[in-house]
Amino acid sequence: MRFASLNILVATVLATGGLGAMAQQAWPPTPTVIAHRGASALRPEHTLAAYQKAIDDGADIIEPDLVITRDGVLVARHENAIAIVGADGAIKEATTDVADRPEFAARKTTKTIDGQAITGWFTEDFTLTELKTLRARERIPAQRPANVAYNGQFEVPTLQEVIDLAKAASAKTGRVIGIYPETKHPTYFQSIGLPLEAPLLSVLEKNGWNHRDAPIFVQSFEVANLQAIRKLSTVRLVQLVAPSGRPYDFVAQGAAEARSYADLITPEGLKQVATYAHAIGPFKTLVVPVKDGAPGEPTGLVQRAHAAGLAVHIWTLRPENAFLPASLKKAPATDATLRGDSVAEILAYLRAGVDGFFTDDPAVGRAAVAAFRAQAAQGAPGAKQP
Repeated sequence: MRFASLNILVATVLATGGLGAMAQQAWPPTPTVIAHRGASALRPEHTLAAYQKAIDDGADIIEPDLVITRDGVLVARHENAIAIVGADGAIKEATTDVADRPEFAARKTTKTIDGQAITGWFTEDFTLTELKTLRARERIPAQRPANVAYNGQFEVPTLQEVIDLAKAASAKTGRVIGIYPETKHPTYFQSIGLPLEAPLLSVLEKNGWNHRDAPIFVQSFEVANLQAIRKLSTVRLVQLVAPSGRPYDFVAQGAAEARSYADLITPEGLKQVATYAHAIGPFKTLVVPVKDGAPGEPTGLVQRAHAAGLAVHIWTLRPENAFLPASLKKAPATDATLRGDSVAEILAYLRAGVDGFFTDDPAVGRAAVAAFRAQAAQGAPGAKQP
């Protein structure tokens, strides 16, 4: 379904007060619009500006990836590597301007993170005061050149600042704005004496959010750290599931733990996940694979997860051609920066029954939810609410 007809459906929902009705649902509203690193298609990711834009555009939840400073403060960055140096010596990925700061030139180093050697600058080698002198940059300028205009404008936010923003926005809008932090590389951070779990729970406790009904989900690609958190807290947990490979804590255990991500989403694996987690966060094609350049038939993972008592929040739905199936790209398809039919892609996953989805553009996500609700109201096939 293309944008013209979708606009009619969205208008129907708006005219009947559909979005207002959503605000009255128990938290989180379903389907849940989760702002992936904020409105990262429109602002440099993991900045307060990206999170604020996401909230303004209708996100239910904002997502900070969590890493830690040398003095033990949790901050929001995609990785602990805040600038990465390629084999040719050029910067190949950067979320800050640290590589341009001569006072920090000596901090460049090579580390092994989850089995991969990475050269660059890392948050754990900076105090919070030092990190706050840096400024954020667009991580993927080739796909998002418009975001480069914001380079140098925003600080690296702390977890506390993200919570403060969510609380202030909740009070202002009358909507409950939640957060969805991911603990990045927990095995690595444990190995260097800077574990993420205790600082995270301390911040949540300080804010009155260390409990099952708090507006928060904690997610991880590893298993052991989620199980450790479950022993200490009732906060909602989410087991992330990659399309291949194994959780790194399993890798670190060697032959003692042979399971893969594929094993976690078998019926038996899902039952085990449900002993510590509230939901799974699978990569999108584990729910709806791409076939002949278009979204194909659902795999049944949603139904299996629901049978185990787990919600399903997929990642990540992005609006640019670079990230869309061939049939949903905007011509010319070779232009990675153009925006294709992201609403149609999101609708395929909503029809498959997912409970929520990560999106880089919450305004597009909100339009898709409105269209889905309009279809359900009209009795469209496959539009049953999750």
